[in-house]
Amino acid sequence: MRMDELLRMEGITKVYPNGIVANKNVDFSVKAGEIHGLVGENGAGKSTLMKILFGLNKAEKGRILLEGKEIRIDSPYAAIGHGIGMVHQHFMLVPSLTAAENLVMGLEPRKGIYLDIAAAIRTTEELGRKYGLVVDPRAAVRDLPVGIKQRLEILKALFRGARILILDEPTAVLTPQETEELFVQLKLLRQAGNTIVFISHKLNEIKELCDRVTIMRSGAVQGTFAVSKVDEKDISRLMVGRDVILEVQKTAARPMGTVLKVNDLVVLDRFGKRAVNGASFSVRKGEILGIAGVEGNGQRELVEAITGLGTFASGDLEVNGRSVAGMSIRKIRDAGVCHVPEDRMTDGCAATLGVEANLMSYNHDSVQFTGPVFLKGKAIRANSDRLIAEYNVKCSSPEQEVGMLSGGNIQKVVVAREFSSAPSLIVADQPTRGIDVGATEFIRARLVELRDEGAAVLLVSADLNEVMELSDSLIVMYGGKIGAYVPDAKSVGEEELGLFMLGLKKQSPEEIARVVHD
Repeated sequence: MRMDELLRMEGITKVYPNGIVANKNVDFSVKAGEIHGLVGENGAGKSTLMKILFGLNKAEKGRILLEGKEIRIDSPYAAIGHGIGMVHQHFMLVPSLTAAENLVMGLEPRKGIYLDIAAAIRTTEELGRKYGLVVDPRAAVRDLPVGIKQRLEILKALFRGARILILDEPTAVLTPQETEELFVQLKLLRQAGNTIVFISHKLNEIKELCDRVTIMRSGAVQGTFAVSKVDEKDISRLMVGRDVILEVQKTAARPMGTVLKVNDLVVLDRFGKRAVNGASFSVRKGEILGIAGVEGNGQRELVEAITGLGTFASGDLEVNGRSVAGMSIRKIRDAGVCHVPEDRMTDGCAATLGVEANLMSYNHDSVQFTGPVFLKGKAIRANSDRLIAEYNVKCSSPEQEVGMLSGGNIQKVVVAREFSSAPSLIVADQPTRGIDVGATEFIRARLVELRDEGAAVLLVSADLNEVMELSDSLIVMYGGKIGAYVPDAKSVGEEELGLFMLGLKKQSPEEIARVVHD
């Protein structure tokens, strides 16, 4: 172990029960007071490696050294005891409790047998000031913006004594302004001597924030580099094993007739509140209309209403001039709508079924796959073989369970099934969230191809770069309403778009109404 290393993982090997080797003799180290990027394709082994470090997984071989001494980490409790904390992409907070109550949970200050809430509030305030991570201690977590929830998660780890922080895709749901604030806070933590492992698929963030970066591919480390010595293309080449086109390649759109028309739509959330409040817009053939917005501003409920997963209180939805209001999911799909859902595991696939079964599930009862009595095995296999090859799905066989694939390959199965259904409208909700640069490049290029073939595309994404690069025009949702319409997505900058997303800049009703086409 080198003198300047704070922590070192040596010879880490992890083999899952199904025989998949997630980590192959991996060496990984971090220095005190550095921000260390960790990148790789989905399935490269980076998440497994960090789960081993945080005690969520157990390695078959290898050891962990902290300040030169071998330590044993067999649980998150043990990791925290050694000063290692992890902030997960999906926050581990109790929405109904206050920020202070969440912070001290499990380590509550007591006044007799009761929680000393005054002490909890005082601790939250003092810790926030110390690290530049100010949070209102009395606010209920459910009422906090996403960026503040993440700030609270970091404070929780620091409160428990973390010197090494593992951040898993921390900017996935943040606005540009929130991302900028987070980076300022992380740099302050670095100055205070904390070490941060920063997992991200956004290579521009690695370049902007990190001191060093470790690149993984197929369970092995390809190298560790000073960020100043490599560019984004170098990193992506080592991740994927080939050159990757990072910019979206597309010609100007040629929109034609309206495919989707949304008329004064009102959608209620599960508490009976208006999640979508009078939205009207249309998407045309040969056009990608992007929807930008901080998560929780009605995007999910809007998509669920359009695709039949949810209901709406009033308004109307038309596909190709025909109302689909109140129709079942099957009838909406039959009308030409396909859907790449936000949650690929819950809504996008049957995780315990094979790749082959998932690829034919959209049309399992058609004459293509079903005979008078039995399924047509040869036709089903031919369909799966074709789509696996066309979409470059990496699986051991067509029968392999989808849930055993990497995130990027699961997403490829979903988009292969949906895009092959000859849709007139594609609803793509977070189509590249949490997947690597290779899969992202492929899916974005395929969306553009389908647009060029005449499909209408409704793109919902929390990734502003994706919205701005892929979209021909875009709308911004804020507070359940359409807060802005940009006819030419190239005409708006990231900063201005962020202001619309935060409700700090607004358009007139006349400007917004231009999004409705006859």
